[in-house]
Amino acid sequence: MTSLIDIAAEAEKKSAEVTDWAGRLGWVVGLLLFVAFVYWLMRQGWKWRGSLQSDLPELPTAPDPRGEAKLTLSGRYHGSTTAGQWLDRIVAHGLGTRSRVELTLTDAGIEVVRPGATDFFIPADRLREARLDKGIAGKVLAEGGLLIVTWAHGEQLLDSGFRSDRAAEHAAWVEAVNSMNSSNHASTTEGTAR
Repeated sequence: MTSLIDIAAEAEKKSAEVTDWAGRLGWVVGLLLFVAFVYWLMRQGWKWRGSLQSDLPELPTAPDPRGEAKLTLSGRYHGSTTAGQWLDRIVAHGLGTRSRVELTLTDAGIEVVRPGATDFFIPADRLREARLDKGIAGKVLAEGGLLIVTWAHGEQLLDSGFRSDRAAEHAAWVEAVNSMNSSNHASTTEGTAR
């Protein structure tokens, strides 16, 4: 029969393993250093991607006579990618920064106002198309959950992804941007034919 002293001695051995604070502290510090290192690598990758895309020109700003607003949208800006390559994120000039957004469509183009990030303007003659899609770099939603606007910036075509607070607004934006784009191309074609 085991005595009470033997049971206490056995319990003390088991508890001694749990209270090895130096070993635990070493593991916690090591894990924190590893997480910090991984974060630093991700930040360096982001900066490297930005330097690779440094050939993109500065973002256009809205003209002073903006014109009357045809449509407005409040929601989120999810980023921009190379057109047709939904995983190739553009980070130069702040285009990779997710933020709240206020979009305004006028005859001059689309004004993109982003609190806490760089605002920009997409002139009407640079608009190529708008469509509904399900994903852009870092964000995947249900089919048709994102409004994607394709536009020319410098020598490159970009896809910018937006999500309205009221998803039912997306269809009206697609129709308005695409009709604006087709009328711009028709007037350009008529001008060159004369």
